[in-house]
Amino acid sequence: MYALGQGVPQYYVQAYKWMILSIAATGDKPWTRPDLAIKYRDQLAAKMTPAQIADAQKLGREWKPK
Repeated sequence: MYALGQGVPQYYVQAYKWMILSIAATGDKPWTRPDLAIKYRDQLAAKMTPAQIADAQKLGREWKPK
């Protein structure tokens, strides 16, 4: 939703954060498609600066479930 701005302001940093958390959560379970998630993450990264990617990675590392 953040990547496309659907229902929320378009914000690539948040989109990337949720994408990397999603990839980490699904791992390589046979019923998931981590290959697609990685493809979308890479497409998103192509639109971002290195600083934005670093910020998103930091947010992903710091994220804790409530």
